Amino acid sequence: MRIIVILIPFSKQAYASELFREEHQARGLSTVSAAWGVGLIVGPAIGGYLAQPVEKYPQIFPKDSFWDKFPYFLPCFIISVLAFTVVIACIWIPETLHNHNGSEESKGDAEALENGSSKERTVQKNENLFMNWPLMSSIIAYSVFSLHDIAYHEVFSLWATSPLRLGGLNFTTDDVGDVLIISGVALCIYQFFIYPSVEKACGPIGFARITAIFSMPLLQSYPFIAMLSGITLYIVISIASILKNIMSETIQTGLFLIQNRVVEQHQRGAANGIAMTSMSLFKAIGPAAGGTILTWSQKRMDASFLPGTQMVFFFLNLVEGLGILLMFKPFLGEKKKTNSDELQ
Repeated sequence: MRIIVILIPFSKQAYASELFREEHQARGLSTVSAAWGVGLIVGPAIGGYLAQPVEKYPQIFPKDSFWDKFPYFLPCFIISVLAFTVVIACIWIPETLHNHNGSEESKGDAEALENGSSKERTVQKNENLFMNWPLMSSIIAYSVFSLHDIAYHEVFSLWATSPLRLGGLNFTTDDVGDVLIISGVALCIYQFFIYPSVEKACGPIGFARITAIFSMPLLQSYPFIAMLSGITLYIVISIASILKNIMSETIQTGLFLIQNRVVEQHQRGAANGIAMTSMSLFKAIGPAAGGTILTWSQKRMDASFLPGTQMVFFFLNLVEGLGILLMFKPFLGEKKKTNSDELQ
């Protein structure tokens, strides 16, 4: 199921990159990234609100009913209906790859005008994407951050609902849902109105590096946030969750932009397919790894080195630290300018 869901954002990424000119791609891809990020945040929130409806809404769902026997059927059903509705709506989305009925000569002339020369176009068609180091390096960096991101989302919900004696927040699923909903709203506002302007000033990778570096101390502060209580805890963890999700989406959007800028438009679909495959492999191990390390860390509450949940957030920071290193030269390559780039 995870692999099927992962297909969606990359097809939308390629679609958006073909719809928007390069100067508007930051806004277009930030919208796609925001939609995906909000889905990752709001999805667990919906699950938290709708799971075990007999216990939460006894006036609507009676005891010993179908809903009592299958306490997680309702969120699965609602999400499936939403997904089916979106699939049907996709039928009416127009295709971005246009096929013209003109002569081969006119096609060649149009391509030559678009790319500077017909010879350059022929070279572009034969380019091996696996030999495009700027593309492959950005995909590897993005895959590492994807592993970190999916593991974080898995750990956060489990950690927040864990009891205080295990270093958790002792939140209910409704409490976790509230925090995630607040984060989702803040993420939408940020991606739609703030990110495009900041990206123009700092550049996608420069901004991603800054946010990734500041994300590490924030993440390591989570176990200490658990020492708070009452409304103070709720406010602080909500702010921390907002900042963490904004930083994660900033990194992913920046790498989205790089992946689409280092290949020609006609190769973006294939490039995003390679990125999707790599990301799927990394995201497949994220939830299991995150849950396993969290369980292990909660068994060592009295350890002398990084006791309790400090260890699981330390491991998350190790993965993010590796991703940060991969965003610097000489690993992260730069796009070689073509004649068409110079003409533009």
